[in-house]
Amino acid sequence: MEQGYTVDPQAPDKPKSEWGDIVSFVIKLVLIVFIVRSFIFSPFSIPSESMLPRLLIGDYLFITKFNYGYSKHSLPWSLPLLPNMQWSTPSRGDVVVFKAPPTNNEDWIKRVIGLPGDTIQMRDGQLILNGKPIPKQPVADFVVPISPNFPAATEAMPDRGCKMQFQETGKDGEQVCRIPRFQETLPTGKQYYVLDQGMGPADNTGVYTVPAGHVFMMGDNRDDSADSRFQSGIGFVPMANIEGKAVVNFWSTDGSAAWLLPWTWFSAARWSRIGEGF
Repeated sequence: MEQGYTVDPQAPDKPKSEWGDIVSFVIKLVLIVFIVRSFIFSPFSIPSESMLPRLLIGDYLFITKFNYGYSKHSLPWSLPLLPNMQWSTPSRGDVVVFKAPPTNNEDWIKRVIGLPGDTIQMRDGQLILNGKPIPKQPVADFVVPISPNFPAATEAMPDRGCKMQFQETGKDGEQVCRIPRFQETLPTGKQYYVLDQGMGPADNTGVYTVPAGHVFMMGDNRDDSADSRFQSGIGFVPMANIEGKAVVNFWSTDGSAAWLLPWTWFSAARWSRIGEGF
């Protein structure tokens, strides 16, 4: 005869493992962050001055990841887990983040100027698109304070930050940088500002024809940008290398903040730049 067993309703539940709960939470959090950064949006910090006047070193922005499609470059560290899935071509004038050829190891940000089949040329600093000059109208100079994130060039370091010929002292005694600014208007009506610091090595070029599946990228700071005009550099950028489209600045700092001095986090903020869209 089998012996029966009864369950004591007063018996305590088996204690849960706190470490197990923590590990489970961390795994879920990492997975959510991975999915959001890969397929929805991700942050990007500006590493150089090539996109002045729109973007300064110390700007932080969000890029959306779903505009043009996905590829392995959509994933952190370009993990080879996705095929190329391109469903939309960027528009001329879009500001995008991409893996820079030929190494595909660094994230760069530039403006899309040419699409497949387009011809691009620079003549005396004038952009020529498909044989037609792009209107370039002078506007008010770009003026920005000298700061740790945009330092003044010196004779010892003439190529950093604000070049010596553009440095001046403002009315309040603050040292600023003043650079000639122009507005370009693409055939679609898209308008944006560019800087012209004088004749540079890429202000006169041959004619480039953008191949299929690629785009032609340029920085808005035309005389201080390594872009598709330098075919020995990044050249034409494959669309599969595009990671996302810039949509909005969410933070900006002039670089003067110190981590151990919390009040400087606010004094260093460039509040007027926060919330600027593209």
